[in-house]
Amino acid sequence: MSLRKKIADSPKVNRAVEALLAGYVRFAYRTSRWERRGFEEMDACVASGEPVIFVLWHQRLIMAPYLFDTSLGRICALTSAARAGRLAGQILVRLGFETIPMSSHKRHVALSREVLRRIKEGCSIGIAADGPRGPARISSGVPITWARMTGCRVFTVAFAERKVIKLPTWDQQMLPLPFSRGVLLCQEWTDEMPKKPTDEQVETLRLSLQASLDAITDAADTAVGRDDKGKKKPSRLVSTVFAAVSVGGLITDTQSIL
Repeated sequence: MSLRKKIADSPKVNRAVEALLAGYVRFAYRTSRWERRGFEEMDACVASGEPVIFVLWHQRLIMAPYLFDTSLGRICALTSAARAGRLAGQILVRLGFETIPMSSHKRHVALSREVLRRIKEGCSIGIAADGPRGPARISSGVPITWARMTGCRVFTVAFAERKVIKLPTWDQQMLPLPFSRGVLLCQEWTDEMPKKPTDEQVETLRLSLQASLDAITDAADTAVGRDDKGKKKPSRLVSTVFAAVSVGGLITDTQSIL
């Protein structure tokens, strides 16, 4: 076994990376000023025990634990069986989420049953619409499938911060910086869901959800006056952290979540 694989498979290394990244996200959140808008309906549903489907772009996934108030109810994210997916899942667990690991050995029917069981228990479901590997900001049909199967209300969410770091991942994952200013936005997606939609209707719904995600994400960027023309390079500390993760073979997709 190569040294790189030994490092990547080491439980101690993985726990250290999980703790470091989760701690950084907490620190960045707590030291910045945040404005939360549009969450009243989703929060009311969750507080009353009604599970929802929570959808965002993969690029904004790192702040998901602060876009869903876990003090009001449970939420579960589907995580990839890949090493990076397992790492990301454990980071989310440290920040209050539950996870359902997907396995290549687990049949689709078994996964569906597990998701439906969690929803019946009152647990909401979190989905990165373009995850786990893109293309970026192109929604898959997964959110539409779960919305049809469960009847849950669908809420689109996004975060933006004035100062962020864009990581060298397929989606340019956005990492918040401390001592900045940001917004957290939420809006319900209200398109009518037919019980037995045709393929054409499913595609229309997919495109509608994609447009809604684009709209709320762009609105968040506008609210903080983001200008992506001037890209900020990672600080020395952040570069060191992600270099260490890369050595462990984990940077390929540090947020590999469906």
